This record gives sequence, structure tokens and C-alpha cells, in this order.
Amino acid sequence: MRVLGVDPGLTRCGLGVVETGAGRYVSLVAVSVATSSADAEPADRLVRIADAIEAMIDRHRPDAVAVERVFAQHNVRTVMGTAQVSGLVMVTARRRGLPVALYTPSEVKAAVSGSGRADKAQVGFMVAKLLGLDQAPTPADAADSLAIALTHALRYGATGGPGGATTTAQRAWAEAARAARRRG
Repeated sequence: MRVLGVDPGLTRCGLGVVETGAGRYVSLVAVSVATSSADAEPADRLVRIADAIEAMIDRHRPDAVAVERVFAQHNVRTVMGTAQVSGLVMVTARRRGLPVALYTPSEVKAAVSGSGRADKAQVGFMVAKLLGLDQAPTPADAADSLAIALTHALRYGATGGPGGATTTAQRAWAEAARAARRRG
């Protein structure tokens, strides 16, 4: 299974593709960060990000797309840009017939590190470890996109579905998912 993970953002949008194989093996296919200038018109910024998303899907042909779920922050401008980019991702994926999954930040942290409260450094370290990299991709948006892709790949690609969690990290992720649904 090949998964495109997206860490949505209007200034920096992380795009990472991973692939699962036999024995829960996961490998890095591609990672990049699409950017847009804060000085550009909002519509032009969205077009730039949409073009990068479409190019990543067309180039790497994922089987699914996973996106970090937008969560409320104090900075409304940041939330708006993130939500707009999330919408672009979902529409682009659906137009290509791809399933879309949304994951909260705590679900992603739990899936890759075993703790829903892991910090960015821990997540980056585990992304590198899971993918056999010498170090976490930079900037953080790149590593985050891979963490999101890994979350979906580990949940569905290697285990066959949400009931198949077998590792400590997968069990922690499943508990974080249940807790998020109870709150939500």
C-alpha cells in the first residue's frame, strides 16, 4: 500500500509518500514541502499548493491519502489557511478516486512514537527510525507529513485494518483514536 501523507499549511505544506510491504516493512517513496509566499494573493497561494498536491499524486500514485485533521488554535488566520489546504487535498484525492483519512495530531504522535503527547523531536526521530533514515527530514512539515502517512500505512497497510493493531505504538494509536472519538 502506498500512502500520501499531508501536513496541511498555506505557507508550508508537507507532502510525504510511504509504501508498506511484507512483514510491516515501510519505506520512503518521496517527501517534499510545497510553499507559497505570504505576500501573494490567497487564491494564488492555494493554486500553488494545489498544483504541488496534484503533482505528488500524479507522480507517485498513492492508494490512499492521509491528512492531519485541522484543530482549533488561537491564531484564526493559521487555522483558516490550514483548513483551506485540507479542503484542497480532500477534493483532489476524491477526484482521483482515492480514499481520504483524517488523523488528529495526537493520533499521529501515538501511531509513530507510542505517545499521543510526543514532541516534534520525538516524532521526527521515530519517522527516521521507522523509515531507516539517518535523520528526520527537514523542515518539520516534511517529517510531519511522513508521520501522517505512516499513521495510515501502519494502521491499514500493514495490519489489514483498525482491529489489527499489534505493536505498542499501534495499540497507543488505537487508544488515542478511541479517546478522540469519545471527545468528538
